Amino acid sequence: MDRVIMENLGFYGYHGVMSEETTLGQKFFVDIEIYSDLSKAGKTDNVEDTIHYGEVYELVKDIVENKRFKLIEALAENIAASVLNNFSKVEEINVRIKKPEAPVPGIYDYFGVEIRRSRNE
Repeated sequence: MDRVIMENLGFYGYHGVMSEETTLGQKFFVDIEIYSDLSKAGKTDNVEDTIHYGEVYELVKDIVENKRFKLIEALAENIAASVLNNFSKVEEINVRIKKPEAPVPGIYDYFGVEIRRSRNE
């Protein structure tokens, strides 16, 4: 299956369990892989025949920046469901949420989750 890849999308959001996270907010990075048959778009060179990644980006940005979730699992689930609901050409989606400023003492790049959902689920 073909893929549209969106990597390391950066947003500022208010997701978390701790009150500081929901008050002060923090950075989140999102990776998305969208699975779809892109052969028609490759032949026609027409944006109507593909997944418009600019539109997907705006949807994801709205969710991360304007909704609030305690868990990044819920954030990822909401993104996956919204993309599947709004883009009929999407067969499957993989969403990775990275939280580099999680309130955990230690040295790390990020904590995160990754989910994969399909239209058939």
